[in-house]
Amino acid sequence: MINKPNRSESFGTEPIINLLRQQAIPASIGILIMSIYGIVDTIFVGRWVGSNGIAAITVVFPITFLISSFGMAVGIGGASVLSRALGNDEIDKAFKTFGNQVLLTVVLATTFMVLGFIFEVPILKAFGGKGEVLEPAREYFLIVLLGVPFLAWAMMANNVIRAEGYPKVAMITMIVPAVVNLILDPLFIGYFEWGMKGAAYATLAGYTASAAFTAWFFFFGKSELVINLRNLTPDFGIIKEIAAIGSVTLARQGTISVLSIVLNNALFNTGGALALSAYGIISRMMMFANFPVIGITQGFMPIAGYNFGAKLWERLRKSIWISMRSATLIAFGIFTCIMLLAPYIVNVFTTDQELIDVAVPALRISFIATPLIGVGLIGSAYFQSIGKALPALLLTLTKQGFFLIPLILILPPFFGTDGIWWSFPIADIGSAAITFFYLRKQMDKIPGTENVPVPATFEN
Repeated sequence: MINKPNRSESFGTEPIINLLRQQAIPASIGILIMSIYGIVDTIFVGRWVGSNGIAAITVVFPITFLISSFGMAVGIGGASVLSRALGNDEIDKAFKTFGNQVLLTVVLATTFMVLGFIFEVPILKAFGGKGEVLEPAREYFLIVLLGVPFLAWAMMANNVIRAEGYPKVAMITMIVPAVVNLILDPLFIGYFEWGMKGAAYATLAGYTASAAFTAWFFFFGKSELVINLRNLTPDFGIIKEIAAIGSVTLARQGTISVLSIVLNNALFNTGGALALSAYGIISRMMMFANFPVIGITQGFMPIAGYNFGAKLWERLRKSIWISMRSATLIAFGIFTCIMLLAPYIVNVFTTDQELIDVAVPALRISFIATPLIGVGLIGSAYFQSIGKALPALLLTLTKQGFFLIPLILILPPFFGTDGIWWSFPIADIGSAAITFFYLRKQMDKIPGTENVPVPATFEN
């Protein structure tokens, strides 16, 4: 009999606010460092290559992220199964789940990498790589694509490590590629003057380093999970569970990729490469500015999953409200900073005055509804963490699928590029309203907590 990993037991005993800090702060730091890497990468490309270089990265990023998101989907789906299995003392199932996650990640990521090489040009053109943007996008894509299986592995491993109760190690998983990239970017792009190839090689090195670190943790570090042939044997019952929850993440990333196709083409058609470059800056800032909210969401998931599996209903309820309130307060602070500092932020990325004139108002418009993003993220994450695939899927798709894509198709003919920028806050408002309504309704059904008021303070 395999002993229960004791790190995870704290999810059912320690005060919720303490657990959230322990999980969310390392996750937030990791996301922050990765976001800084994305920003610095864009700054170096923008200043050494030019605005077309920023546009090229904007085209390539969602493609590589879509392929690697198979690893993220397997990681999040498997972590949900792991957390509930550990909470319910099903230790053999937890180990078997991890083995199947490893198998799925390697097979899927490698397959889609090969397909990326085969259909390189059609894919880039579909994602908006047209005109003067196509060639730098090809140069960047062909190198970065080699690192996608490593990124997929790191994304899978990150979620497993967090589910085991090692948030600081999960944080390092995200910091490693960022630090490697931050060191190599100025060397490859600036000193050696390799341009787009330099940015791509730095990114490839970062992905490889992150994958190597997580592999070391599982084989030689503190992980209680074991990779062996028995656990690597496909278990279709477990794969079905992983797929049910992981499909939510995959559907979200798939929708984001469809959004990228619609958005990049709409931007290119209404504002040319300049509008595409402006969105490159905005998308980097969205990842950077929202890092603490995303960190809280990632920290919340293993806590909710464990307490659901352990049937600790009052702790489950408190974890939802504490996480949502924390995320909303932080999101309001982010909104305030963006509104005040937008011109200074854009000037960091580029000295092109034409691009600055487009990007500053676009950045402010895109962030208007930022205080509401915590509601949408925590709401969909709750259903993922407790294994409810369908509501998690629908809520995840609400912003991009039900609001943003239709708005981007409808508004530009009437309002031009401004219609695209206004689509973002309208989608945030609509998705937050739907998510909160549905989540509040479902929380009333948690056993033993009917008619219990929302906690007035951050209680244990």
